Amino acid sequence: MTGPEEQLLRLRRSIDNVDAVLIHTLAERFKLTQAVGELKAANAMPPSDPAREATQIARLRRLAEEADLDPEFAEKFLNFVIAEVIHHHERIASAE
Repeated sequence: MTGPEEQLLRLRRSIDNVDAVLIHTLAERFKLTQAVGELKAANAMPPSDPAREATQIARLRRLAEEADLDPEFAEKFLNFVIAEVIHHHERIASAE
């Protein structure tokens, strides 16, 4: 049997691995949204899409519930990401 210190270390290593996955996944997501922003700017499309955003929020809330994650937290997180994406899209559009 392992002691609490070893258990804590093992759990923290697992958390560190999940954090790395989150960062790499977010980086990949932002690469994709960068391409979306460039496409929107090249075609004079608005930086935000409220209908798409609402659909995504509802979808993530459902996924969160299925994963036993607080849907309110998931929504706050997605709203933060969406705001950052829109900001990037606005910068891309202003550079065109």
